[in-house]
Amino acid sequence: MKLNRSTDMALRIAMLAAVTPARTTVDELAERLALPRSHVAKVVQRLQRLGVLVTIRGRSGGVAIAEAAGELTVGAVVRAFEGDDEVVSCEQPACPLAVGCRLRGQLRRAQAAFLAVLDETRLADLVDGPAGPLLLTLGPRPAPPPAAVPG
Repeated sequence: MKLNRSTDMALRIAMLAAVTPARTTVDELAERLALPRSHVAKVVQRLQRLGVLVTIRGRSGGVAIAEAAGELTVGAVVRAFEGDDEVVSCEQPACPLAVGCRLRGQLRRAQAAFLAVLDETRLADLVDGPAGPLLLTLGPRPAPPPAAVPG
């Protein structure tokens, strides 16, 4: 099963937000992950509705990981972005093998197994160990504040 681009982006955005100590912006997420800003903005909105991210509007606003997001499973995020569709559609166009076909049942089992593995992994698990520090090295980082000039 191949994940759609939005799902892939959602998982990477959640991972980066989880290890970023301060709020970040959609622009910073897009730049650091080398993703189109417009897509990142849409995915961030969906992640916010899902309870993965918290968004704060305004000048000092930004995006941050939600407090309980680490307990959400990767499977839950994948389902939210992928939907409940089956791997194949036997109705459109109507498949002449549908009456006696065993493929659909096997594909359902495979999809269920795929999601079951993802249900065993929490978002927090994705950033444990060496992944967290590695994520912080992605893309350009915000410039440090200017040093005080001795006067």
